[in-house]
Amino acid sequence: MVFHKLFQPSQLRRLCLIGLVAFVGAGTVTAQFRARTVPGRGQKVDRVGDDFEAEDWEFYPNPPKASSNLDKQDRLPSGISKNQRIYESTYRGEPDVVKRVPTPPGGIPGSNGALLLQSLYTGVPNFISRKQQQDDLLVNVTTMLGGPISVNQNPSCVVRVYLPPWEQWERRTGSSFGFRVELETTKTETVKTQFRRMFRGEGFPTTTTKVEQYWPGFFIQFHSKTDGHKEDSAMLLIRAGSRGEEVPGPMITEPGWWTLGISVTPDGLVHYYAHSGIEPLTERDHISTQRPYGFTAQRMTTFFFNVVNMDDGRSMSTPWIVDDPTLYINTR
Repeated sequence: MVFHKLFQPSQLRRLCLIGLVAFVGAGTVTAQFRARTVPGRGQKVDRVGDDFEAEDWEFYPNPPKASSNLDKQDRLPSGISKNQRIYESTYRGEPDVVKRVPTPPGGIPGSNGALLLQSLYTGVPNFISRKQQQDDLLVNVTTMLGGPISVNQNPSCVVRVYLPPWEQWERRTGSSFGFRVELETTKTETVKTQFRRMFRGEGFPTTTTKVEQYWPGFFIQFHSKTDGHKEDSAMLLIRAGSRGEEVPGPMITEPGWWTLGISVTPDGLVHYYAHSGIEPLTERDHISTQRPYGFTAQRMTTFFFNVVNMDDGRSMSTPWIVDDPTLYINTR
């Protein structure tokens, strides 16, 4: 039977239109899939990051630490590692403990050293807030490279994170650790000038641009039995979605090593990858792609860690161990 005799001309046109839409849609999905960059692909930037293998590795804390987010005090000079690859944030201040330790079992083959991060006092020095607070520790990118990295270079960063046995976690349900990037974009705003329109008494509207910084990434959230959960567990949270909301990631039912990775592509999107274990990330490990806060990224300036606890003077944070924070670029 001839195909054109089965359908009226109008039906044929409709079928062709449906097929064209399906083809274009499939192509769009394929393009988005190919546009993602798996963190860890491309060229490793040797001048950035650290493997913590130097036995004389040391961090100089330079207390009291910063707490500019709470009291506008950055308390220079900042803490910094002996090799100048890791340094204190002047916004929140470094963790109380920044120390090279032996790599826990199951880590990267051949690794003998990793970095322990832990805090008791996460707020303003010599003041207990009794609220959840956090400390930051940054990887030195802009000084080492002479400036930020354009998203046209497909920057990505990867780290291995050791989740200790559940009994060593701070007994509190909530965020405990963060791995994030600092990005920049240009934001356009409409403002009113100081000149007044005659008879109306109002300013002329005009536009202005400014550089906007934002900090997308992962948080590891603990679910504690002490707060009514059936079993201790954790989960990955993605910060943030297009409206600034947190996006739930996979559950973590067993402690141990995890690999986390974040990439930024020339279209300004942020891509999140993770899996348990220490093997390199693959496309199968993709968790989410977001345009955080609705911003389109233009540059990466650093990546960093958060250590979170209840700043009550008694609750030591979970002891976090990280290894091989590494930066990659891909100029394909």
